[in-house]
Amino acid sequence: MSKHSRVKVIQTKNEDPFGFTVTLKGSGGETQHEVTMTQFTYEKLTGSQVSPENCVHAAFEFLLEREPQESILTSFDITVISTYYPDFETEFSGYLH
Repeated sequence: MSKHSRVKVIQTKNEDPFGFTVTLKGSGGETQHEVTMTQFTYEKLTGSQVSPENCVHAAFEFLLEREPQESILTSFDITVISTYYPDFETEFSGYLH
């Protein structure tokens, strides 16, 4: 986990696409993010080896190492991360717990 933020992920929708509310608490205060992820993307990223919540948590750890929490979009699909960071899918497994 980032030294500067605490990541809290709550799954808000269990059907495909999954929905999540992510709250980040850091030195700059608190930000909230709405994230979607399809079943296909979840299986592609994790092989269903971790929960969807852990997958989203890992994605935020990845993002927080690269940008401040205030720069993270407030609403996005998890596949958008690869648009900004082409190495996301290859680096992602290192963030899973």
